[in-house]
Amino acid sequence: MSKIAKNMLPYWKSVIIILALLVVQAMCDLALPSYTSDIIDVGIQNSGVEHVVPEKITEEELQTAQFIMTDDEADVWKNLYKEKDGYYELKDLSEDKLNQADEELTVPLIMNYQMSAMEVDTFKKSIAAQMGMDEAQLADMSVEQIGQMMHVELESFMQEKEDDDGNTKTVECVDVRSVFSAMLQSGTMTKDQLLSMRDDMEDTIDAMGSSLVKSMGVAYAVSADKAAGVDIDQVQKDYLWMSGLKMVGMALLMGVVTVLVGFFASRVGAGIGRDLRDKVFKRVVSFSNAEMDRFSTASLITRSTNDIQQIQMVSTMLLRIVAYAPILGIGGVLKVIKTGAGMGWVIALAIIVILGYVMVLVSAAMPKFKLMQKLVDNINLVSREILTGLSVIRAFGREKKEEERFDDANRSLTKTTLFTNRIMTFMMPGMMLIMNVLTISIVWVGAHRIDSGDMQVGAMTAFITYAMMIVMSFLMLTMLSIMLPRAAVAAERIDEVIVTESSIHDADQTEAVTERNGVIRFDHVNFRYPGAEEDVLHDIDFIAEPGKTTAIIGSTGCGKSTLVNLIPRLYDVTGGKITLDGKDIRNIKMSDLREEIGFVPQKGVLFSGTIASNLRFGKAEATDEEIAKAAKIAQATEFIETKDDRYDSAIAQGGSNVSGGQKQRLAIARAIAKDPKIFVFDDSFSALDLKTDAALRKALGENVKDSTVIIVAQRISTILHAEQILVLDDGEVVGKGTHEELLKTCEVYQQIAKSQLSARELGLEESEVSGNE
Repeated sequence: MSKIAKNMLPYWKSVIIILALLVVQAMCDLALPSYTSDIIDVGIQNSGVEHVVPEKITEEELQTAQFIMTDDEADVWKNLYKEKDGYYELKDLSEDKLNQADEELTVPLIMNYQMSAMEVDTFKKSIAAQMGMDEAQLADMSVEQIGQMMHVELESFMQEKEDDDGNTKTVECVDVRSVFSAMLQSGTMTKDQLLSMRDDMEDTIDAMGSSLVKSMGVAYAVSADKAAGVDIDQVQKDYLWMSGLKMVGMALLMGVVTVLVGFFASRVGAGIGRDLRDKVFKRVVSFSNAEMDRFSTASLITRSTNDIQQIQMVSTMLLRIVAYAPILGIGGVLKVIKTGAGMGWVIALAIIVILGYVMVLVSAAMPKFKLMQKLVDNINLVSREILTGLSVIRAFGREKKEEERFDDANRSLTKTTLFTNRIMTFMMPGMMLIMNVLTISIVWVGAHRIDSGDMQVGAMTAFITYAMMIVMSFLMLTMLSIMLPRAAVAAERIDEVIVTESSIHDADQTEAVTERNGVIRFDHVNFRYPGAEEDVLHDIDFIAEPGKTTAIIGSTGCGKSTLVNLIPRLYDVTGGKITLDGKDIRNIKMSDLREEIGFVPQKGVLFSGTIASNLRFGKAEATDEEIAKAAKIAQATEFIETKDDRYDSAIAQGGSNVSGGQKQRLAIARAIAKDPKIFVFDDSFSALDLKTDAALRKALGENVKDSTVIIVAQRISTILHAEQILVLDDGEVVGKGTHEELLKTCEVYQQIAKSQLSARELGLEESEVSGNE
């Protein structure tokens, strides 16, 4: 994870913008359930009225409501309103002050509301208790008669109320506030007695639950507003429209923010992919042959393509989902706490189950994700080998065998992929099961709390939504856990390439090339491949001088190519040293060293483009005349001139549209066009016929007289006229001299020569040949 995250550091500004946008998105997302809850609880159940204190009230109600208030409460009550047109309207107060007034006045206003519509049966019991009478004496009396007996004008009225089961019924009620006012005025009841009775009723109200208490308080506000002429239906419509418009605005804002987050995240992901490809490519180009041997070509291709694509995709997902998930989850937890539902333990239990479930699945799949990338490498390797060697496969009739070989690699990858995918398929059903069980649990527990009056329906709806958001935030993370393990493996593989330093690098203090003579000296050089137990070259000591050709010959595997690969520092010597004009090549800047060398590898390599672009590969500024001259020296003119576009003729990838001999001649011409001081030909004449070989060597001798020429060859005829011939055998120089000298002094050279040329061609007597045999 850290290896993936560190790739985002160059894009920290964009990441900060994304995080800020995600916070805005989360705020919008988290606000919507609150509006839904308010629409249900306030807009529908409470007719759009949010506070216990009415918006508008009659003067009579303002005075009557104070009878059961304490002096402090009465002062608060009166200070809330201002007179206007015979009514009293709520002053322009802040939301905090209104909430504070609600908290202080809810109990007296609810009791005031209950007394304004007390059921007749309850009223008769209360009066009988206050007057010390038997309830039976008042059972047959009407409300009006009881009022006359108490010298108070009373009238009954019919009102709809909910019973204990929530069913609506119509009951006969009476406003008893005037009775208590009269009793206070007459001295029949003192204020303390009234407040004592209020304490008893307050205990009953507290047992109802905060949600039910708030609903009862709002019911009083609605009735008071209606009495003062407020259009409650319009208030409700205005509240619903306003809430709906706010939700639409939030949704639109969230949509815009989501698009912006996707835009910035995609740019960061694409930038990370570009940067990684650039880093990997530059690092691979700087690798010596030792590092190229350590990382196979197929693996490096997979790392540069598939692995980086995995990281790019997951980086985008990290910014869009993983960064959003904790913001949404934490916000959801805070909102859940704010609902006061008291069901946080349900969510906590669900989260613990989710985390345990995900950890089990990921721990089972992670080893297979690591194996999967290696299997991708393997199928890439097999595919490259089959496609590259297709002609050989067909020639030997190996199509069936190679198909089976590819099928084995393919089946291994398929089997591993299916295993990981099958494990991860349990992720979504399991998460959905947990979410559905969580919903059922919330509804079960919430229903009991609603029944006890501790919770409203809208609050439970919001709680369910917030719970789903919290679970969804974890679900987002778990969905990414399908890709994250594979991306983590890919990041390790990419990082492995990037942090690998080339074993061949410039010295801390390099020496400038001041003399350009081209004198190469091998000073008792030894070389051993990395990880090998024995040297492949032993005590190689010779000097290659300008104007002379140094040839290297020997049996297959004796170390000829290895020796010339040391000159341009494709490998570094492990013993002794190689000098250029007296300076150790390890102290010369590699770019300067290689600028002096025209290297023609054993296998001619061409690049897609044109003949001209390939010939200018080592010297981009070469003129048309220079590349034409190089082609003429390399004996390539004859086939170039036959093409319609001549030097602008296309060269396919790898030079697949030219023959082996043509490819080799173009590779030689490319080196000649560079005009270096040192030419290294690593068995570069093997695909040429003897006539072309001779013509090419003659042209070379005439045109590169001042350069040092080093030729690795298998044919005696190629090196017959070299000024110095080195004979290698098992990594050692067993002979050094001219052709004539070696024929007399070196048995290995004699064997090679006699195997290729006749005695007459070698200038030997038949008796010498037979005698040696």
